[in-house]
Amino acid sequence: MRRRIRTFTELLSFAPPTLPTEAKRVAAARSLDDLRRLAKRRVPGFVFDYVEGAAVTEQAARDNESAFARRRFVPSVTESAAGASLTTRLLGRDHSMPIGIAPIGLTALMRAAGETDGVRAAANRDVPFVLSTMGTRSIEQLADAAPAARRWFQLYLRRDRDASLALIERAAAAGFDALVLTVDTRVPGQRYRDDRNRLSMPPRLTVRTAAQSALHPAWSLDLLAHDAPAMANFGPRSGSVTDVVSSMFDPALSLDDVRWLREHWSGPIVVKGVLSAVDAERFVDAGADAIWVSNHGGRQLDRAISPVEVVGAVRAAVGDDVPVLLDSGIRSGLDVVAAIACGADFVFLGRGYMYGLMAGGRIGVERALDLVAGETLSTMQLLGVRTTAELRGRGAALLAPTG
Repeated sequence: MRRRIRTFTELLSFAPPTLPTEAKRVAAARSLDDLRRLAKRRVPGFVFDYVEGAAVTEQAARDNESAFARRRFVPSVTESAAGASLTTRLLGRDHSMPIGIAPIGLTALMRAAGETDGVRAAANRDVPFVLSTMGTRSIEQLADAAPAARRWFQLYLRRDRDASLALIERAAAAGFDALVLTVDTRVPGQRYRDDRNRLSMPPRLTVRTAAQSALHPAWSLDLLAHDAPAMANFGPRSGSVTDVVSSMFDPALSLDDVRWLREHWSGPIVVKGVLSAVDAERFVDAGADAIWVSNHGGRQLDRAISPVEVVGAVRAAVGDDVPVLLDSGIRSGLDVVAAIACGADFVFLGRGYMYGLMAGGRIGVERALDLVAGETLSTMQLLGVRTTAELRGRGAALLAPTG
């Protein structure tokens, strides 16, 4: 009996209790869902709604995730997975993983450091970071925060083309090496969560949102310690987010604007928001260097088809030499593998990035990237694939037919 008790006690490994900290909670996260739960606990409801919400019925956002969930893998267990690597080349540069950080507006609303935390995490993990036109850090501030990061600038074309030209000239001067033209925002999507919360810039608290804020003291103190979030690349703007967007962006955007940008931007041009193979081919003919397949996370056109459903057709239309990027619905490394197997070269995290930022700032974003990268690598190895190029090349054989 004594021997059995001794054997049992040797199996025990109780650690002395310690105070929970944000860093420990983030480190304990095992998935983006874990980070999402931490994020939801840390921020007021109206802030989480801005990240989580989508257009009208939010069906497109739900479909993005279910479209990935329908993908089934067919592993090849006769292939060696030794030496597998996530290193992926994109527009002339190698990155540590095929995962980047998508452009998000109003980011300092989620965490006062905003894009500063995001771009530093991107630099530390060697992935591209895309600054939104509606970002809460200026082009120059972002460059100063992480000089070594690969920085892209996402452009919403404005009615005032001279104002747009001034932005891209600033981006070029600050060392941003690619321009991402978003083409699915001619008018703002109808996001009813934000309307109900009366979300505005700068943020103005109602009785309801003030009460929500009071229940989240860490978020409130972080916000109060800094200037109110504002769109840093414009002059002063005020009003609801929908009204601000409506007053600035141009519903007349066309292929001619890509040709115009080609005259003024010497680096790569990525066209984001494409869901049609025909459109993809037209944009490449007009001067685009890469196509970003996206439905804006379901935040623009409700019931828009999910990007993973059309990325194969886009790939076939533009050929193997044009990089194809994808966002919308990525919640795990399984999704990353499915996206690449379907025809993408690279994916970008939007909400996943926000979950990490809200949960733990820079370390939260790094944790989000690490979790998705780890899931991606293990899934590739279980499929018998060693590189992302091989994954894309063998994608048809590794995916079961859908439908």
